[in-house]
Amino acid sequence: MFAKEVYINRRKMLKSLLSDGIALLVGNVEAPMNYPDNTYHWRQDSDFLYFFGIDLPGIAGVIDFSSGEEIIFGNDFDVDDIVWMGPQPLMADLARRAGVSVTRPFAKLEDYIHDALNRGRVIHFLPPYRAETKMTLGALLRENPCQMQTRASESLIRAVVSMRSIKEDVEIAEIEKASDVACEMQTTAMRMCKPGVTEKEIFGTIEGIAWARGSGPSFPTILSINGQTLHNHVHVNILKEGRMMVTDCGAESDMHYAADLTRTTPVGGRFSQRQSEIYEIVLKANTESIKRAGPGISNRDLHLGACAIIAAGLKDLGLMKGDVDEAVAAGAHALFMPHGLGHMMGLDVHDMEGLGENYVGYNDEVKRSTQFGLKSLRFALPYKPGHVFTVEPGIYFIPELFAKWKADGLHSGFINYESVEKYLDFGGIRIEDDVLITPDGSRMLGKTAPKTVAEIEDTCR
Repeated sequence: MFAKEVYINRRKMLKSLLSDGIALLVGNVEAPMNYPDNTYHWRQDSDFLYFFGIDLPGIAGVIDFSSGEEIIFGNDFDVDDIVWMGPQPLMADLARRAGVSVTRPFAKLEDYIHDALNRGRVIHFLPPYRAETKMTLGALLRENPCQMQTRASESLIRAVVSMRSIKEDVEIAEIEKASDVACEMQTTAMRMCKPGVTEKEIFGTIEGIAWARGSGPSFPTILSINGQTLHNHVHVNILKEGRMMVTDCGAESDMHYAADLTRTTPVGGRFSQRQSEIYEIVLKANTESIKRAGPGISNRDLHLGACAIIAAGLKDLGLMKGDVDEAVAAGAHALFMPHGLGHMMGLDVHDMEGLGENYVGYNDEVKRSTQFGLKSLRFALPYKPGHVFTVEPGIYFIPELFAKWKADGLHSGFINYESVEKYLDFGGIRIEDDVLITPDGSRMLGKTAPKTVAEIEDTCR
């Protein structure tokens, strides 16, 4: 946990943003994998961690915005628990570490909430993403659990987003720890990227690094020679000369802050001319976007700038044609880059996605596009100092998408379909870094994994 003052100040700030009702923050519980005592990896709810910091299952916290009262509801471990788990701290001791002086058994939460409801109090809660939390909220609030997602408090969502979007110094330090681990994962993957090695071997090795140096992976590792599939979680292929391996991986720090890095490595450690030509375009989109990032510049503008670099580079290779700005405005480049430039990152690798992407990355003035590719941009707002986000342009040759666009005659004024067809065995390239917006620009977080052609080839040697 951080120092208790961190949590006290966060709750104080939340109280300044909402003036009425009670915030109910329900922590996660253990989730059985195939029988009750064999559970999935434990991970606390990020919003509960943010405000209370206690990393144990079966706990809830309430904040009364009228009286200022704060209570943690949770049970002390009994002797039966201690036999299996060893000595455990008392709930009162854990609460004090979060700056909370009042604790009650978890069973008393129902009485507390029902009493508040009977007195006409507003109960604010965040959108639940786990079935167990939906059931708990439904029982406490006397509502249909299936309605919990849509009945969540918009005012609480907006308040939490406004707070968690700006990272404190202690949070940035944790993200940098995670980024350093992710850098080691990437360099290890590069050195293992040799013909005859299975994807599974590399996948297992680098996820082991995440467990050994932090709290495990921040998301399921994407590692494949079929890099044209954006989120490829299949690791059954044997690496072959002439292919490239996309590795999109990240670690969590011990405090659960995330990193997210992507590199693309040629199998055998040497880029072919065709591979390096495409790689250099993606690298330019990555580095130029990072240089340009700073307060007041929107992620949408940065995204479109990266798309223009990609379109111009592909035009130079004869794969696109026509006016570059017109091609990007029409969305023709999305044949090659059908995703957004990046996303916010913090306690969640896609930060606060559980609260709703449109609350995080859009507002009443900036609306989400419906255009293919651009609609996948998770964050479109102007940057502020303290924002942490990823920059991850890519170029992909997706045979199925190519076939559909060619059959429909889409953007034939901007795409040389005959030339592109020669690249359908190419795969994909993505390069991703983690960036902090500073008062006068931006800076990379953590160690920078090798990413120029020369650096990657040297690391592979």
